[in-house]
Amino acid sequence: MNTEYELGIDPAERRIVYVRPVMVSELPQDVQSQAMGLETIYAVHDAQGERIALVKDEKLAFLLARQNDLKPVHVH
Repeated sequence: MNTEYELGIDPAERRIVYVRPVMVSELPQDVQSQAMGLETIYAVHDAQGERIALVKDEKLAFLLARQNDLKPVHVH
């Protein structure tokens, strides 16, 4: 099946991802145990707000997004 669906989202906006810092202490315990002593890590979210990745630093978050043809932006 190769059916395309209209999601009501501009195709250009589907390529945007949002990068924001996350306190490790606010994450589930199983994720905290994998944080290797970091206090803050970075989350990458899609345009609908779903978290798609957690990485150790902001530079890596932007690199990950760009390597996947996404357009990262900061969330304040």
